[in-house]
This record gives sequence, structure tokens and C-alpha cells, in this order.
Amino acid sequence: MSKKTVVTFGTFDVFHVGHLRLLERARSLGTHLVVGVSTDKLNFDKKGRNPVYSEVERKEIIQSLKCVDSVFNEESLEKKGDYLKQYKADILVMGDDWEGKFDIYRELCEVIYFQRTPAVSTTEVIEKIRL
Repeated sequence: MSKKTVVTFGTFDVFHVGHLRLLERARSLGTHLVVGVSTDKLNFDKKGRNPVYSEVERKEIIQSLKCVDSVFNEESLEKKGDYLKQYKADILVMGDDWEGKFDIYRELCEVIYFQRTPAVSTTEVIEKIRL
């Protein structure tokens, strides 16, 4: 199999089985999985709250997974195309909650949206912890 680079992005705050399944499935599409982890600032800008874990901790968690080959800081949603070029992406994988939003990158690489793991989300995990 020739080298095929898969790129995905996420906050990966309060890491859960849905994150793991997405990353394992993404890795199964290629020979190299590159993961952009949202910086604390980007997460605040997107969600209006700070992540539970710092970007350093979240990157360390993601990098420790055997399915992940490399990790970088995603500093801006507007730089996704630059990141795809920089890491020579063959495939961009995102959760289906983003369906259609990244189709503009089809000129750079294949874009695949994976169905989310049912009934698992970081928001739901945080709400359970609060109870």
C-alpha cells in the first residue's frame, strides 16, 4: 500500500470512546494519521468556554494513542486548507455533525464524514459529571 495520509481535527476534551472510535476508523483509511487538536483559544472562540483539559494535556492524550502518528495545534478554523496542504493530506475525516461544512476542501483531498458514536458526546459527559 502506498503512503496515504489521513488528517482530522478536534478539541478532544474529556476524551471518550467516541473520540477513540473516530480516530481508529480514520487511521484505518490510511498509513499515517495526523490530528489537529484545537488550541485553548480556538476552543473558547468556538464554544464560548474553556476546555476542561489544557491543549498540552489534550495533545499528550491524543499523541499517546497507537492509532495516531502525529499531532499539531489547530489555531484557526480558517487555516484548515493550509494544514491539509502542510501535512499532504490524502483524506480529511470529520464527524458527521460537520457534514458538508468541509466540502470546499475536496479540491485538496478526499473528504469523509463519519457517523458519530450514538449517545456519546463531550457535552453529555460533562453534564453527567456535574450531576
